[in-house]
Order: sequence, then structure tokens, then C-alpha cells
Amino acid sequence: MRTKILTCSLLAAGLLAATSLTVHAEAPSSETVKAPEGVSHFLTTPQKVVSDGAATIRGQHIPYQAVTGTLIVHAQGWDDSDTGSKDEKADKKNPDAVASVFYVAYFKKGAHPENRPITFVYNGGPGSSSVWMHMGAFGPHRIVTADDTHTPAAPYHLIDNNDSPLDATDLVFIDAPGTGFGRLVGKDKEKAFYGTDPDAAAFTDFIAQFLTRFNRFNSPKYLFGESYGTTRSAIIANQLASEKGIDLNGVMLLSQILDYDNSIDSVKSNPSVDQPYVLALPSFAATAWYHHKLPNQPKDLKPFLSEVEHFALTDYTSALQDGTSISDEKLEQTAQKLHQYTGLPVEYLKKADLRVSGGEFAKTLLGDDGMDTGRLDSRFSGPAIDPLGQTPDYDPQFAAMQSAYVSAFNDYVRNTLHYGTNPAFYDGYQEYKVSAHSIGKWAFVHKQPGSAHPAKGAPNVLPDLASAMKQNPSLKIMLNQGYYDLGTPFFEGIYEMQHLPIPRKLASNIEIHQYESGHMVYAHAPALAELHDNVVNFINKTHD
Repeated sequence: MRTKILTCSLLAAGLLAATSLTVHAEAPSSETVKAPEGVSHFLTTPQKVVSDGAATIRGQHIPYQAVTGTLIVHAQGWDDSDTGSKDEKADKKNPDAVASVFYVAYFKKGAHPENRPITFVYNGGPGSSSVWMHMGAFGPHRIVTADDTHTPAAPYHLIDNNDSPLDATDLVFIDAPGTGFGRLVGKDKEKAFYGTDPDAAAFTDFIAQFLTRFNRFNSPKYLFGESYGTTRSAIIANQLASEKGIDLNGVMLLSQILDYDNSIDSVKSNPSVDQPYVLALPSFAATAWYHHKLPNQPKDLKPFLSEVEHFALTDYTSALQDGTSISDEKLEQTAQKLHQYTGLPVEYLKKADLRVSGGEFAKTLLGDDGMDTGRLDSRFSGPAIDPLGQTPDYDPQFAAMQSAYVSAFNDYVRNTLHYGTNPAFYDGYQEYKVSAHSIGKWAFVHKQPGSAHPAKGAPNVLPDLASAMKQNPSLKIMLNQGYYDLGTPFFEGIYEMQHLPIPRKLASNIEIHQYESGHMVYAHAPALAELHDNVVNFINKTHD
């Protein structure tokens, strides 16, 4: 069985400046403070700190209540009716691993829950916290970073997020099991949560539990997942409907990857499958255009990309399908055309048999200058660690932004939200884990709806999203993509949306938006403003 691993959603945070928040912490219960059973009790008991704040968003002063804490979710297959039973066989079948899942929720004050939308937001990884979406995109306050270059070291600056969708929806940022201030506890704890299906089950349970605890079952409900979070969203949308009886109003996807056979990252391990090369070509072209590496630089990006997309689906596809039977003339013509669209040397393209992976492109485009381009956002570039390597050794965008995001959130969550210093947890210091570093342990195995057994090979969750749409024909989908994303190329997302196994009439439930940015489209301020408008419009038109 061949399994591809795609490391998609990531980036990290920065130190805070002043914020407009006026915050008070809700005093923890005496039981929590004393933690009579120690740290284990703390980790397996829901925690909650409440604070008040406000932000100015699109000219509106929006006061809100922030709730920061954890909820406890059990491993897939857990049955609460077996707990404490006298049936030893039943107990042995009941997995005892649990996850304390960390979250930060923002509720607009004065809004009525039955009319107020609520959106569950998360990043991907898999095994990433939600710090990126929280501090860079949708939180009421965001970190300021450089647009396409390395952000200088501290001090960093946090500002009111003029583009937070809190003006239209309450927000719940969920950190994946094993990240944030959440922890895994119990036997086989990593096996219980580090996998495509166990992870989705944990998120599904978290959302259902959250709706109950906060009395939000009658609110319009939305998911917003980035990168691997889109994979997760497809499964959650189906599971909420089929297993929990919960319909969603909408699912918002950012930087989509639903069928891992379309990944340009590890395509070399899958010879005879040429589709990833076709779907990545427009992103290669956009990157070369941005860095002015095209032999004949077009003035406008979008008409140029339309031309590249047509070539990718026609002449380029035909050339790749020929394989080694391709004629010398056709090989030369195709290589020359690829040179015009990517800026890569003709001889390099011919040597690569017209097939260049994402890493090879990122290494080669600016290679003569000793630079690598970014994978998540190819507007970024950085000095090559190994100029002779085949692929980059690091991602210039990740290196450019990580410290700002990590520093900002650690300062914000402790000093503004007042979480992470509870004396019940050891000496009062809790580490905020940006990543679970779980990629190498992740079980990329998925059982599609209606299947008796997990499918062999890389995950494909297109059937899950299709099942959710069929069960709820009013479910709306919004796909958001960056032109400069080499991790999840935008044309790949379009292709997947066009190949969902749904009736053609349901295709009208899908809307697609592109931005002149990368994987984290919000890293580019104008794109963040567009994203806000598209999200708010989507939410406003998908509930009464």
C-alpha cells in the first residue's frame, strides 16, 4: 500500500503589543485549583476561563465574550454506557484514551444564539494548532507580519483585526488533539487520535459537545478548515449529519486537498499518474510570473493563467499521456511551451521528462541566484541551504512568519485571555504546542461512506463531502485558494470540486474564489480583506 504524506497547514506566531481588550478572568472553581488528583485530573476535566473584550471591525465596535478552555473527547469507538461496567470484555473493547482539546471561542455580546451563526475554525497539518487562522486571519486581533519577506524579530505588533468575520459569526478556534494546551492521556493515546478517521471523529465529537454545552444547537452552523483541515471538514460534514443528526449551513475550505493522489509533493513515488503535474502547472506559472522569470512577461496574471490552464488540460496532458512513446518533435514543442509558462530551462524540462515536482520547481526557479522559493507561499524566497540539492531544505515562508505567530499567541493567551498559568498544572506553566509533530505517526487511512473497510492507498474524501451534500441538498460549499500555493495548487482544488460525485444540479451549491496570495491567503493583507468579504457574504446568504 502506498501512502503519500502532505504537510500542509502551518506557520507560527508573534509577540503582542497593546490590545483594545478589557479583560477579566473568570475565577476557576476550587476543585480545579486544588486538583486533588493532580495533573491527570486536570487534563481529564474540562477547563474554562471567561474574559471580555472588544475590537473594531469594519468601523463597528464589537464587544465580545471570550471563552478559553478544553473539552474532553474520547477515542473513536468509545461507548459511555460501558464505563464502569462489570463486563470485563466490554471494558476491554472500550478505548480508554482521551484528549483534552483546547479551544478559544468568541461570542458577540447582545446577539441571540438562535439567529447568530457560529463557525468552527481549524488549521491542518495534520497535527497543527489553530494559531495561524486565529492570529493571522479570523481572530478579533491579528499579528502584523511582512508581506512577502522575513518578519524582523521582536517586538511584534498585535492590532484589531479589521477583517475578522466576528461581525457576522461567532468563532470557535479548535486546536487538534495533542496541540495547543490540549494533551492526550491513556493507553495507546497517539494511535487513538493520530489518523485521518480518529482525528475527524474527535473533531465531530468536540463540535457536537460544544453545541450542547453552549446551547448552540439552533444556531446556523459552519466549518472553516485550512489545508489538511479541508480533508477533515469533508469527513466531519458527513459525520455530523449521518452520526449526530446535525446539518450544517455551509462548509468553507481554504487551500484544499481532498484527494491525495493529486498532490504534487510526492508525485515521483507514483509513476504513471500524471494528473498532479497538470494541476500544478498554473501555480508554477503564477510563481514564475510573480518573480519575473518568464521569457515573455505577460502584463496581467489572470488572462495568462487562463491560457496556461487550457494548455495544461490539452497539449500538456496529451504529451504526458504519450509517455516514452512521445515523438522528438512533440517533446521539443512541449518543453518549449513549458519554458514559456514556467521559466524553467528547456533542457531541464526535457531531462525531467516534462514532469517537475513541487519541490523541484521551488528549488530550480531561482536556483541561479542561490535562492529557494516558498512552498506554502511562493511569493517568498530565501537563501538555499544546499544550492546543489534537488528540493529545498526549508520553507522560506514558514521561516519568515513562525516566530511572530508563536510569540504573539503565547503573549496574548496568557496575558489577555488568562489561560496557561493555572497552578493545578504542575507549577502553573503550560506549554502551548503549535504542532503535535505527528506526521510520522499519522495513519493516512480512511473508510469512505458506505464502505465496509478502509480504502487502500492515499486518502480520498471526495465521497464524504459528496455524501454530506446529497444528504443535505441545501448545504453550500465555498472554496478559497491562493494562486501562489505550491502545497495545494489552486487548479487542483478546482478539479476536485468539478469531480465531486454529485448530481450536476448540486454543483451550483459550490462557489470558488482565488486570491493573489499563497496557502495562507491571509498573509497578504489585500487578500485577507477579500477573504473577509467573501466569508461574510457566504454566511449572510446561507441562513435566514
